[in-house]
Amino acid sequence: MIRSVVRGFGASLPKRVVTNREMEEKVDTSDEWIVQRTGIRQRYIAGEGETTASLGEAAARAALERAKLTPADIDLIILATSTPDNTFPATAVNIQNRLGMHHGAAFDVQAVCSGFIYAVTTADAYIRGGLARRVLVIGAETFSRILDWSDRTTCVLFGDGAGAIVLEAQETEGTNADRGVLTTKLRSDGAHKEKLYVDGGPSTTGTVGHLKMEGREVFKHAVGMITDVIEAAFEATGTTADDLDWLVPHQANRRIIDGSAKKLGIPLEKVVVTVDIHGNTSAASIPLALNEAASDGRIKEGDLVLLEAMGGGFTWGSVLLRW
Repeated sequence: MIRSVVRGFGASLPKRVVTNREMEEKVDTSDEWIVQRTGIRQRYIAGEGETTASLGEAAARAALERAKLTPADIDLIILATSTPDNTFPATAVNIQNRLGMHHGAAFDVQAVCSGFIYAVTTADAYIRGGLARRVLVIGAETFSRILDWSDRTTCVLFGDGAGAIVLEAQETEGTNADRGVLTTKLRSDGAHKEKLYVDGGPSTTGTVGHLKMEGREVFKHAVGMITDVIEAAFEATGTTADDLDWLVPHQANRRIIDGSAKKLGIPLEKVVVTVDIHGNTSAASIPLALNEAASDGRIKEGDLVLLEAMGGGFTWGSVLLRW
């Protein structure tokens, strides 16, 4: 069986760190309130000249370097983002050009915070279908550019950044012991749009708009939806929570992360948490967390790793892979 195996990983963050103390000076909030409700202590905010494309390019180069590959070795670039540099062309094409890559194809995937899960699933389909041998999968966001900085309920939650992995086709035995993507599960339900959305767009207002969120409603649905796709991944592979080495969740809220792990019986010491240092970076959050845990040696070759996310739409999904 052909599996999509992680060859390399990388990340990129803006230069500027914004702490909760600094947020206290902007809006009526407190470090204590933010930490208690979300687990966030700081976030990175893009400055002048830092864009989704520039952050995505830097993360891509880091992933290629770790994989000991060059852009010439890549067949396809898939970028997950909700904050593109332009309405069109796709920011993936911009990154392709910045990498000096003039072959293959590049496109964006938009599934908000679930974007990286959707992008990995798409890349895996291309690889298993024989349409690509190596795919550069990137999650990159500059959510600071769509925030209402006077809305204390949302502006404290989000940050900017990018993460990337290189997936490569490798022939395997076709068992759960294989390295690579073992299964993916995607879901969506557009009935929940008003709970988390941006109030602008080319076809409606002709503006970029700002992020709007009903926080309690999102929280209410999150744990159940996340549990659904995780249990589906276990059922598809005949694995259980006991088999997992690491859970790498979307980094939206520490309470959602802890609640999901508890419901599934996954010990918190097996959960990678970076929401405290990155905030919610939407489609970038999972690859940023992967980079942290793989760089410091927690995630090792052969480990069974579960990725999961839920985002606006609602969209949600999971990827079970062996590192």
